[in-house]
Amino acid sequence: MSKDYIKSSPVFFRLIIRSLCLCTVGLLVLAWFIPAPLQQPANLAVVPNPVKSAWFLLWIQELVSYRIWLIYPVLLAALLFIILPWLQRVAPERAAWFGWTQRIISIWVLCGFLMMVALTMIGLFFRGENWAFVLPF
Repeated sequence: MSKDYIKSSPVFFRLIIRSLCLCTVGLLVLAWFIPAPLQQPANLAVVPNPVKSAWFLLWIQELVSYRIWLIYPVLLAALLFIILPWLQRVAPERAAWFGWTQRIISIWVLCGFLMMVALTMIGLFFRGENWAFVLPF
């Protein structure tokens, strides 16, 4: 083993367990004090306009509101994320965030994430009645 490396067990796993416990406690405290933004039970007599999907699927709903065939790039991106571990040509010598050998893949993943966030924000805050574009203020 090289001098530059630290054994992952137990040093790294202690850090993982501590951060897991801290995040779990933090989420439980937030869930206790901040109520979930649930709507009333579904009623066919009173249908909200527009009917929006859950926040984590809102970007897909926003995307297909432009053109229905735009679901195919989403499916292609899902396939690319599945094969992402095998796209790297050269194995890195050390783990690094945005390493030089992974630069193109990192940029694609970051652009895809930013696109999802932007479409979610548009669908959540900038869509009004009949799915018309409105300003939130």
